[in-house]
Amino acid sequence: MTGVTTVPIALGERSYDIVIGQNVIASAAEAIAPVLSRRRVHVVTDDNVAPLYLDSLLAGLDAQGITHSETVLPAGEQTKDFRHLEELLDRLQEHGVARDDTLIALGGGVVGDLVGFAASIILRGIDFIQVPTTLLAQVDSSVGGKTGINTRFGKNLVGSFHQPRLVLADTAALDTLPDRDLKAGYAETVKYGLIGDESFFTWLEQRGEGLLAGDHDARRHAIAACCAAKARFVAEDEREQGSRALLNLGHTFGHALEAEIGYAGDLRHGEAVSIGMVMAFDLSVRLGLCPPEDAARMRRHLELCGLPTMPPRHHGRALDPEALLRHMAHDKKVKDGKVTFILVRGIGEAFVSRDVAPEMVLEILGAAVTA
Repeated sequence: MTGVTTVPIALGERSYDIVIGQNVIASAAEAIAPVLSRRRVHVVTDDNVAPLYLDSLLAGLDAQGITHSETVLPAGEQTKDFRHLEELLDRLQEHGVARDDTLIALGGGVVGDLVGFAASIILRGIDFIQVPTTLLAQVDSSVGGKTGINTRFGKNLVGSFHQPRLVLADTAALDTLPDRDLKAGYAETVKYGLIGDESFFTWLEQRGEGLLAGDHDARRHAIAACCAAKARFVAEDEREQGSRALLNLGHTFGHALEAEIGYAGDLRHGEAVSIGMVMAFDLSVRLGLCPPEDAARMRRHLELCGLPTMPPRHHGRALDPEALLRHMAHDKKVKDGKVTFILVRGIGEAFVSRDVAPEMVLEILGAAVTA
């Protein structure tokens, strides 16, 4: 492929490439063919993405002599559950899936997480390829091998680590993404500057609005920068026992918001992360760790780019801080009974803490929901 940026993920024999460029879906099969154990794949997508990109992908597979089946699932976070996982596993078995077949996840984070998890458990594990079509999936969820589904207790509580064989990120796919979803993905992009790269955050302050407006060079640069950063975290700490946890900035708060509001689409994951990052910075300021001007700077940028910075009202009422705190107790990052928070000493200086008093968290939650 020409006109693309390739970011390697170094994991020994499980290493793979992230290929980023404009219109790579149309030529995806050329990159897919060399990594297949045999020339048979099962493409899984959703009913939003299928009309846009499925035919193009299948035409390429046909041209390469790769046989395939297709499964189209309902779009939306509510699909990331046991019922749809079982439905997908049944469909794959109806199609005669074999151990040397490969699954292809064509879609956003929901499809990628669900298909990755299915690949990790069907026939005790088979290969899969990520073809992410949202900004959130391209900068974050398609890379690093985290897979999973939600339960009624919270986000991503059932899952596994299962690395893809290849990731193909098509920046042109972002042209068809609804504005709200594009901005939600931008929150995860900003996260990479906040946790460890102030220069990237400064670049986003200068180029972020252009990225959202359709600047493909800016999109490719930002996606590559995020993937390169995540590649380093994954290579150092594949199973999130240490530094990789920094990628969860804002997620402890954000997942609690999602669990309380529900997964019907009232709050996008990236929107919850945006609000959560503001609360993480506010908590860090309250603890005397972070300069208030850094918190104000990051909030200003998020607001300028159209992202929410305060929890929404739900059914006309402010959210209950106590209920949000209870959701945090079910978060998968709880260790030894303590909730894990990613705090900051400033923009680009994040660290892991498990020593935050619940009373302090309640104070931050109370201030946020009543603002």
